[in-house]
Formats: sequence, structure tokens, C-alpha cells
Amino acid sequence: MKKPAADQQIASKSNVYRTLYDVRGFCSKQELAKKCGISMPTLYQNLNDLMEQGLVCYSGEERSTGGRKAQGLGTVSDARVSVGLSMTEKSVRMVAADLRLQELAYQTVPFDTCTKLRGDPSEIGEILERFLNEFDISRKKLLGVGITIPGIISPDHTRLLLAPTLGLENIPLNKLIHSIPYPTYIDNDGTSSGHAEGFVRRSFRNMAYLSLENGVGGAVLTEGRLYEGNSGRSGEFGHICVEPGGLRCSCGRNGCLEAYCSPLRIEKTFGVDLETFFQGVENHNPEYEALLSDILRHLAIGVNNMHTVLDSDVVLGGFFSEYLQPYLPLLRQYVMAGNPLSSDAGFLQLSAVPHHITALGAALYFIRDFIFSV
Repeated sequence: MKKPAADQQIASKSNVYRTLYDVRGFCSKQELAKKCGISMPTLYQNLNDLMEQGLVCYSGEERSTGGRKAQGLGTVSDARVSVGLSMTEKSVRMVAADLRLQELAYQTVPFDTCTKLRGDPSEIGEILERFLNEFDISRKKLLGVGITIPGIISPDHTRLLLAPTLGLENIPLNKLIHSIPYPTYIDNDGTSSGHAEGFVRRSFRNMAYLSLENGVGGAVLTEGRLYEGNSGRSGEFGHICVEPGGLRCSCGRNGCLEAYCSPLRIEKTFGVDLETFFQGVENHNPEYEALLSDILRHLAIGVNNMHTVLDSDVVLGGFFSEYLQPYLPLLRQYVMAGNPLSSDAGFLQLSAVPHHITALGAALYFIRDFIFSV
């Protein structure tokens, strides 16, 4: 059945916008029309509509084609804004991002997540409004607010089923949702981070994303798409057993990857934050060096288990990974020593998003929704 003319026009405009959004570098009208498979008159009509909406503009670049210089086109990255909130045990980390997932503003605010989610989390709405005001974020441009929680979220995203690091189970999220007067979406922190990683990499390679935050989790992406599993719980890598009968984990079992590689282990052992800990490692504090070595060795076990099962790239993200660049060669040595299937640990990489990936991943939900709905 042939689409109505209005539907064809919308589909054509959406195709033009998404195609231009995906272009890297210079793109002329002629090149864009060819990529979209449409005529120049149709392209001009769509471009006029998109420019009137403030979504597309001339990039200011010109490139000679042997005659008259062609003017480049580009999407307007700050035409819309999305906000991401990453909830941890003791704080809320907020980021505002443009349509390219570029960070526009960031702020961390103390927040007793455990207590508030059990009772009244409405303070979140007040914190959000102060953030928007302080950084002059336009409500007219705001697409929505994504929220991540370190726990398992129900399929309809309205209930926190289990969050071991928060000590919470079966918590309704309707009060949290209703405290925010904008479109709101709640998801697991590792899943959101994995989406952000795939979005920034723009790669269709299979990837296991390991989120190293106070709660250790992750996501599995196959050809750029999230693999959710039968119950929507795939990517819970933090509860791979890396030391049978080992350290106690927040989930109640012993020997989980999270128990060995969460930043909380450092805090509980020495009472210091990550910056102080890694400064101590650089200064050759023997106790700090010994703990880091143990963390990396157990991390290598987890990475090898993931790689052996999934045969994919393994990407380390989260705020702990921000400190691991100097130790990546050593970690790869540990990985190679324990990997029976590969003598090359090049599959192990650090995140392409060096900071605030969890909050950015939360913001990404509304950005992607907008891109595919233009």
C-alpha cells in the first residue's frame, strides 16, 4: 500500500536529517541528495523545513569542486538538550548534553539515595530545577530527563527490583518519576553507559561493556544493538565469580567481580578516595601497589571470562576506569597470561567517553528518540 503524500514527506525529511547527522566532515547538497537517494528539488524542500525548525544550518565550510565552491551543511547540535541524572549511594550526578552527546554542564549534588527512594524522593525535582537554572538550560529545548540507578529495573521501567549496593529491593519509582515535570525515563546505570559507549564509538562491532563504579555492571551490544537477555538482566558482569569463597559481595555471595574491583573496596580498605589512592600508587606506597595488583589480577579473570564466552571487544568504563590508562599494559599482560584462546589482548580497551558516561548515557535516551522522530 502506498504511503500518503504527507507521510512520504515526513519520512523523506527524517531520512535527510538522520543522513546528515551521521555524516562526518564536509557534506554538500549534492552529496547529501545522493546519500539520501532523492532529487535536488525534494532535498531543497526538506532542507528548508529543517532549517525553519532550527535543526540544520550551513556549516560555513566551503570546498572547491573545480568550479564554484560548494557550501557545507550540518545539523545544529544545540537545537535540543537532554539531561541525565546518575543516582549513586551518596549523590546525584547531573549532566546536560546536546544532540551530539557533548557535555554542556555537569554538577554533583549530595543525596541520600537509599533513604529517599524508600520514602520521598521529590527533592530530586528541586535539585534538577536548580541545576537547570544555574546553567541556564532552556526548558523549551529540553527533550527529557533520563535517570540511571545501579540496580535491576523492571521491564516497564517503573520499579527498582534489586539494587545490592543501595540495599534496596522492590521499590516503586512512581514518586521519583512524578517529581520531575518533564518526560522521564529510568534505566540501569551499566546499560545506559553501554549505550553511550556504542553511540560515541559509532561501531557495529560486538562489545561487552564493563562499568566499574561502586556497583559493577555492564551491557552487551551485538552489532550495535543491546542484547537484553530473557529477563532484561544481561550484562550483570559484577556478579561473575572470580574467586570462589572469596570476598563478600553486596549481593550476599562471595567472590564476585564487584567485591574485588569496585572502588568501594579501596575506600573500605584504606578509607581514601580514588585520587588519593592512585597518587599513593604513583608514589610507590607498597600497600596501595599490592591492592592495585590484586584488583587488576581479578579484573583480568573477569575480562577473560567475558571474552571467552562472548568473543567480543571488552570495554572498561565508569569512573574507576578513568584512572586505569597508565596500568592498561599491565592489565593486558594479566589478561594474556590467563586467556587460553588469544595471545593478543587488543580486544581490551578503555572507554571512549572519559568522564561522566553514566549520566551521559541517561541523557542519550531522549537524544536518540529525537533523532529518529524528526
